[in-house]
Amino acid sequence: MSKMIFVNLPVADLAASIQFYQALGFVKNPQFSDDTAACMVWSDSIFVMLLTHAKWQTFTKRPIPAKSSSEVMLALNCANKAAVDQLCTAASGAGGTADVNPKQDLGFMYGRSALDLDGHIWEFFWMDPAAVQG
Repeated sequence: MSKMIFVNLPVADLAASIQFYQALGFVKNPQFSDDTAACMVWSDSIFVMLLTHAKWQTFTKRPIPAKSSSEVMLALNCANKAAVDQLCTAASGAGGTADVNPKQDLGFMYGRSALDLDGHIWEFFWMDPAAVQG
């Protein structure tokens, strides 16, 4: 079995969050979704589980961070700079906030960030494959 990641996120409004992530290009997997959770697929190995606050609290008793705080920054690689820009535009158009952190353009790497509806930070970046190879 290949390695995969399932990012679990608490969300205040499941239906609105599903629409937000679909606007970014995620696909809802109905097999692992119900009225308390939605499995949103980015790739064959990257999944985001959107969980209502009540569902989230069945996994942990730790408090849900305030929308204005940050615990993690989730980064997704993109095929090119235009794809980075498209994702930030889509996030903003779907009710999120684009460019909550300064844009980064280092020549070999380009990145922008966006907040989802619940304040989770997503970084979208492109890196020149030649730079990765050294």
